[in-house]
Amino acid sequence: MGAEANPIAAPLAEVARKHIDGATGIAGLKRLSGGASQEIWSFDATTSDGAVPLILRRAPGGVRDTGRSGTAVALETEAELIRLAGAAGVPVPPVRHVLTEEDGIGQGFVMDRIPGETLARKILRDEEFAEARPKLARQCGEVIARLHKIDKATLPQLRVATGKDEVEQYFQTYKQLDYPHPVFELAFRWLRDNAPPDTTELTLVHGDFRNGNLMIGPDGLRAVLDWEIAHVGDPMADLSWICINPWRFGNIDMPVGGFGTREDLFAGYEAGGGDKVDPARVKFWEVLGTLKWGVMCMGMASAFLQGDRSVERATIGRRSSETEVDLMRLLAPLKGTE
Repeated sequence: MGAEANPIAAPLAEVARKHIDGATGIAGLKRLSGGASQEIWSFDATTSDGAVPLILRRAPGGVRDTGRSGTAVALETEAELIRLAGAAGVPVPPVRHVLTEEDGIGQGFVMDRIPGETLARKILRDEEFAEARPKLARQCGEVIARLHKIDKATLPQLRVATGKDEVEQYFQTYKQLDYPHPVFELAFRWLRDNAPPDTTELTLVHGDFRNGNLMIGPDGLRAVLDWEIAHVGDPMADLSWICINPWRFGNIDMPVGGFGTREDLFAGYEAGGGDKVDPARVKFWEVLGTLKWGVMCMGMASAFLQGDRSVERATIGRRSSETEVDLMRLLAPLKGTE
């Protein structure tokens, strides 16, 4: 759909004129395929000095779905978190404007468009990223440390989720899906026995720090994207989520996103100002993250069986069996595979 035929084109051009210095309008408006829960639009603000590359992150149809999961923050909150992260030295796309009702576009915000790649297949295999790959795990650790150091007193209102909270949340979801997986039940029992103590210090947690939400260039990590499930929780959760097997995309011997080692990730975290890494807590969160993904796959399968016949639902739904293998590798590793 061309910009001239798009109903958001005219109001978005007015937003650009008001909030981008020297902007006279917009060009190249197109919706991107990325963004599972929000709309992502790419466009340029036109100025006499050239184009300013921008992104509009917008609620579906411009209207917040009040029936969505309570784990997702409002887009206005997400924009505020991005601004706080940027001030703390986390690489993020600068937020230019948070939409208001007067803008006539709905809920969302406009931010800079950072050049780079988010597709793991390209990042892990293309020659363009060959020099970046050995550096990425350490860079990720350093960046995670910076976001964990953000003063909690400056944060907008966020949900608080401890390890025990998340175990129970996903156990209830698992029971509602009513499809027994003995390995999942073993994992739930292990998690209850090994949950971090209630005295664990909590910080801001990104919640979805992984391939797909990291903008990578030939020089390495350029931006951390998609802050919609950020919350206050155990900082070790961010160090573990990027390590679960589904985010390695076949490079199973490189646990950090398929490109690096836990040793480099942890060294970067501590060098970046993070507290000393607790490997036992990281393992807890890696088991929980793996189990969470398995339960999500079950949900996809359930949706497919209830009538949503999309290929995505079917292909992801069947992967719960892969997660059982991943869990057994974590809970009962063979000698030499720890």
